[in-house]
Amino acid sequence: MRVVIVGCGYVGLELSRQLAECDHDVTGVRRSEAGREAIEAVSERIDSGSISAARADATDPQSLTSLPDADAVIFAASSGGRGAKAAREVYVEGLRCVIEEYGSRETPPERLVYTSSTGVYGDHDGAWVDEETAINPTTEKTRVLAEAERVAVEATTEFGMDGTVARFAGLYGPDRYRLDRYLNGPVTSGYLNMVHRDDAAGAIRYLLEADRARDESVLVVDNEPVDKHAFADWLADECGVARPEKQSKSERIADGDLSMAATRRIQTSKRCSNDRLRSFGYDFAYPTFREGYRDAIVSFRAKKSNSSE
Repeated sequence: MRVVIVGCGYVGLELSRQLAECDHDVTGVRRSEAGREAIEAVSERIDSGSISAARADATDPQSLTSLPDADAVIFAASSGGRGAKAAREVYVEGLRCVIEEYGSRETPPERLVYTSSTGVYGDHDGAWVDEETAINPTTEKTRVLAEAERVAVEATTEFGMDGTVARFAGLYGPDRYRLDRYLNGPVTSGYLNMVHRDDAAGAIRYLLEADRARDESVLVVDNEPVDKHAFADWLADECGVARPEKQSKSERIADGDLSMAATRRIQTSKRCSNDRLRSFGYDFAYPTFREGYRDAIVSFRAKKSNSSE
């Protein structure tokens, strides 16, 4: 299979590695020279398969013409943590540019996968949500993500492609464990819906190889949403440090230092189900946070032990 990953960053690099090691031909696309070099570094470490690096900008249609043909396109571009305007430029306008470029080719891809976020669900007061739950984005950025989901499904149909929306829960993994956030506290109440980077990539790879979720949305989240306070206590115990201070949502908001968007995020609570992904047959490498944080805990304890010697 020929796969082009537009926005080959945190998840995309791991996805490119997994696909290449399964003997697929992969082209990773980044905007910068540094990004291209990161893709080449992954290519040098694999034992089989093929990973090529290309420079292009999803928001620049002319730059996309040089990208190779593909059987599947993954749109995993990032707006770099900027505001809603930048998010719209990348997720909506950039996605449309990529679809139009590939859809207009003599041999269009069979499918496109757009990586969205569980943030589009909004607040459900801690209740369970799945793919049948109506989305209800409550911030400017999540409304942009919801619009991009519609583009991913409707615009692909116009060109005879199948669109898939993969809604990622909170990503963690190498370089993104953020232990200090939970060990130092205070930790605000609510639920954590998470997925390890390797499973975020693994799920996309599986959907392609197993030919599942065409013209569907699928939640990419691990088996166990967890209460933030319970998670923080578990993590502290495993790391061998004191349990952190806790606070309620109202206490955190009362501090008065949050933006409106941050306040809405804190007020948002839900538990995301992965029943559909598991029903497809995907087997998680890290089914829960307990397995996913093991390497980070081992590293933390080793550094703690060394510093005390």
